[in-house]
Amino acid sequence: MVDFTAYSDGRFVAPTWTTACVLGRSGGCPAADKREGDGASPFGAYALRRVFFRPDRGPPPLTRLPVKALTPQDGWCDAPGDPAYNRLVDLPYPASAERLWREDAVYDLIVVLGHNDDPPVSPLGSAIFLHIWRSHLSPTEGCVALARDDLLKFLAEAAPDDRLTIAP
Repeated sequence: MVDFTAYSDGRFVAPTWTTACVLGRSGGCPAADKREGDGASPFGAYALRRVFFRPDRGPPPLTRLPVKALTPQDGWCDAPGDPAYNRLVDLPYPASAERLWREDAVYDLIVVLGHNDDPPVSPLGSAIFLHIWRSHLSPTEGCVALARDDLLKFLAEAAPDDRLTIAP
């Protein structure tokens, strides 16, 4: 098992390389204190569940992780109290759900992190992903983000039993 670490000071550390990353607009917080919509990235060590990619913007990434092509109907339920909270859903969905098929490139590659998913507890946070950043100066809504090339490098090295740690 390999542990990759995203630090709140903007460092992303892999076993053999280091690069820049961004966390949530509110910084980080202990996972137990995470709340839906707070903009904080939850501290903790998370399994790498699966990878989504936009097939119209590139081929599947080279990785040993499970990979699924996104469709325009894919969403992620972020409605506390909904039975599908913190789960993939088909859009349109009757409760609040984030669209994964976006106009910008942020979700062209998504690694689903195992935060609050076994089972999800409302409202301890949903849609905690590792994805492409807008820039090194643009925080996320609570995820971890890397430059596209760094995310591809990460995916090439990552294995199903690896973890991503979000640390202070």
